[in-house]
Amino acid sequence: MEDTPMTSEARIEDSVDCRFVSSVSPTAPRIMAGGHPCQGLYWTPKGNPNPKVAFIATHYNVDFSEHYFAAYVASRGFGFLGWNTRYRGAEDMFLLEHALVDISVGVTWLREHAGVEKVVIFGNSGGGSLMAAYQAEATRPTLASNLTQQGAERLASLPGVDYYISSNAHIGRPEVMTDWMDASVTDEADPVATDPELDPFNPDNGPPYSPEFVTRYRAAQRARNQRITDWAKAELERLNQAGIPDRLFPLFRMWGDLRCMDPSLDPSDRIPGQCYRGDPSVANRSPSIGRACMLTTWLNMWSLETSKCQGEPHLNKLTIPALVIQGTADTGVFPSDARRIHKAIGSKDKMLGLLPGAHYFEESAQHRHDAADVVADWLKARL
Repeated sequence: MEDTPMTSEARIEDSVDCRFVSSVSPTAPRIMAGGHPCQGLYWTPKGNPNPKVAFIATHYNVDFSEHYFAAYVASRGFGFLGWNTRYRGAEDMFLLEHALVDISVGVTWLREHAGVEKVVIFGNSGGGSLMAAYQAEATRPTLASNLTQQGAERLASLPGVDYYISSNAHIGRPEVMTDWMDASVTDEADPVATDPELDPFNPDNGPPYSPEFVTRYRAAQRARNQRITDWAKAELERLNQAGIPDRLFPLFRMWGDLRCMDPSLDPSDRIPGQCYRGDPSVANRSPSIGRACMLTTWLNMWSLETSKCQGEPHLNKLTIPALVIQGTADTGVFPSDARRIHKAIGSKDKMLGLLPGAHYFEESAQHRHDAADVVADWLKARL
């Protein structure tokens, strides 16, 4: 009988060990209740707690400590640190500068405590642009002046790594939000207000969507991002003048990427009419990415005008060997996204691989094994 993915994954995890790691950060102490700002799990081959080559994976806000790829990588002889910054589960508070400092804590732990000689940053999903930003800042610092004292010192001297891997990654945080947002929203305070001529779920507009509609819709998405940015800057100034540092605000209708509804756009092996939350017409009415946001976080992470989380400027700075892998059935990252990432990477040694599977290669253990083999073979050829 063929093994089910659950059985196969259980066997993979039986072949590895993991241990809990936690630490303070130069810009965040341990809280009074006991929790550390930086936490994660370090996965290693069974019987080998100190491999010489290890991965580190971190996301903007998703808990990566139990990352699905960890056991697959560790079973092939490498370490894998699923690492969380202070922003795990706190997307609304995110600030890039502090996140990079927290990632450096994990990189330092691998080198100074785990005995790792070569470090691989593994950028999965949103983590692709975050990890690229880390190495870019380690290569050519530009953000240190945004922090003070210990934070500025650490940000100016981040320990660099040796390899970069992008796996089913978005090009950047503001780019993916803009690609996904519903361009027909006419009032950010009203989840219902809609321009029917831009409504992607209005059958009069498609799918399939005409080239003219696609062009108009994409421009309206960028305009929506800019409207929120203009409001956020003005609102932050108003609050600051009153002695209020920041505020929270909601975002509605963030599952409007035309590619989710129209498979002829950016063709791939994906299931048509699906996004990460299922049916986009239903998901678009529900809280989702960026559903709550501080003004400073919008400007730091989501704004096309002001965000430092855009991917291409960071990817351009990379000089280390780089691998981009992309599942051809991904319903939220598409072939053009992977090609754009690969093109933007400044490294001379870079490779792009399109593989069967969805966003987390979740349909079968075999897809995960295949992806792990590609990654392991690429890395071993460069060690």
